Order: sequence, then C-alpha cells, then structure tokens
Amino acid sequence: METHLDSNSQTGRTNQQIEVSVGKKLKSIVLFYVDGFRNMTIGRYLWLIILIKLLIMFAVLKLFFFPDKLANEYDNDEQRADAVREALISND
Repeated sequence: METHLDSNSQTGRTNQQIEVSVGKKLKSIVLFYVDGFRNMTIGRYLWLIILIKLLIMFAVLKLFFFPDKLANEYDNDEQRADAVREALISND
C-alpha cells in the first residue's frame, strides 16, 4: 500500500501553523521598516521632498502630456466606447 504525503505532512506542520509562521515573518518585516522610519531624522524630510516631487511631476505629466482626448472629441460614453473599440480592432 502506497501512501502519498506532501511535504507539510512529512514535517508534521499543519496549514494553520504555516499561516501563523508566514504571518509572524510578515509582521516582523513590517515592524522592521516601521521602526526604521520611526528612528529616521533627516531621512523623513528627504522622503517628504521625494514624494512631493513625484506628485508634482506626475500631475504635470498628466495635465500637459496626457490630455483626455476622449472627453474632448466625443460627447457621450457610447461614442467613446465605439472609438476605443475601433482603435483596438483596426489594423492601422
């Protein structure tokens, strides 16, 4: 008689024990980063500057380089959907 055991049953660990183990590891990783950011002094201000610059950069890119052509060229959602459908289907 052949028994088929997976690796977890061979080690005697249940799925619940594995989930707890993974949960503890994730919690320790999160706490590591939280503690690191909590103890930063100058780094906080540098991260704040980086986030502000990214926000400004993406806002400018969206406003000036990615205009909403569908809203400007079509009056309703049905026309917009037809335009998108045609653009996806066309071979141009």
